[in-house]
Amino acid sequence: MTEYQFSDGNNIVKKRICGGLLGHWAVWTKKAVELLDYVHKTDNKQDFQELLTLATHITDSNAAFFDSANNFAGCIAGLPEVLRRQGLLEGIWTLNEHETLSPGRKEEIDRVCKAYPELNDDLFVKENLDRWLA
Repeated sequence: MTEYQFSDGNNIVKKRICGGLLGHWAVWTKKAVELLDYVHKTDNKQDFQELLTLATHITDSNAAFFDSANNFAGCIAGLPEVLRRQGLLEGIWTLNEHETLSPGRKEEIDRVCKAYPELNDDLFVKENLDRWLA
């Protein structure tokens, strides 16, 4: 939403949103793309207010996924947990066997999934899962 301005030498470059948090785009990707499209089309005050509210929901979801409450101690395991719940992964294994969900993290992910159903793409994944995993 915010236009960023920076210098690349002698010129001032202006950019509006070009993408999103890379980690966030690893899950709920279809909805993230739809939100990006919506942001690009937004040009009135009412839409901006809605986007500011959506931004808080996305921030809250990312906090659950990336374990900000635990100083990001188990940040890698959160995204595989969401993908596991959707049926895209069998488990949340990582290269580091000690990398796992922090205590209470599953409940936090449960909470944001329930609180913000408009952000997830669970139905889209469910509709395509058999075809993708064939």
